[in-house]
Amino acid sequence: MLPELTATRYVTPLKEGGSLPGIVEADDDGTYVLKFRGAGQGLKVLVAEVIVAGLARLLEVPVPDLAVVHLDPRIAKYEADEEVQDLLTASVGTNLGVDFLPGSLGYDGSCPPDADLAERIVWLDALTANIDRTWSNPNLLVWHGRTWAIDHGAALYFHHSWPSRPPAPERFAAQPFDASRHVLRDVAGDVARRHDELAARLTPQAVEGVVADVPEEWLEPTAELADAPSVRAAYALMLRARLDGPLTWLPAGVAA
Repeated sequence: MLPELTATRYVTPLKEGGSLPGIVEADDDGTYVLKFRGAGQGLKVLVAEVIVAGLARLLEVPVPDLAVVHLDPRIAKYEADEEVQDLLTASVGTNLGVDFLPGSLGYDGSCPPDADLAERIVWLDALTANIDRTWSNPNLLVWHGRTWAIDHGAALYFHHSWPSRPPAPERFAAQPFDASRHVLRDVAGDVARRHDELAARLTPQAVEGVVADVPEEWLEPTAELADAPSVRAAYALMLRARLDGPLTWLPAGVAA
């Protein structure tokens, strides 16, 4: 399970993020980028962050550590920016903390990862249908000479349809992934040839373990998915369908 912390101070917003994440200090003396439950598309973005980061660790893709961070309503009272104050007020309770990497730099291609890591990142993005890793928004950091993958909220798009439609694993399994605009397309080799090796790391038990890390209160039941265990099972089912299906989602060749 993710560690549980309490925010002790709101430091500053990260204005470049569309959902206005912020830097907070927590009671473990750590500093975190806080992804707010009251921002953007709500809890499903936090769920995607936890699941994709968990899969990344199984693939040995560097990602920052995560924590569940409790936000006290008193913190909002001391924020002068009205927009930020509204966001803090709407996010009282549990939010997602992403370990802040001090001194990290946004990826600009000047210090690319090796082909092995690039292929693992592209394969992960293809598996989870993460379209948000392009040159317009790389969602990669360079820290201590390594490439770190961040910001996975746009992945697992299928869960945004669950309030109105039941899970459709066959449809997700067959959905192709277009890697032509991926920020690492010129660094990675043929990603398809890595499938068997990488998929072997994502056993049913491993995938279920990743999904189990999502806090229960972030899992939103629907008419088709009556409770949190049903929602967890649906995420695992969708990912297994992609892993075990026809593999039409795999980028056939990425390098130019």
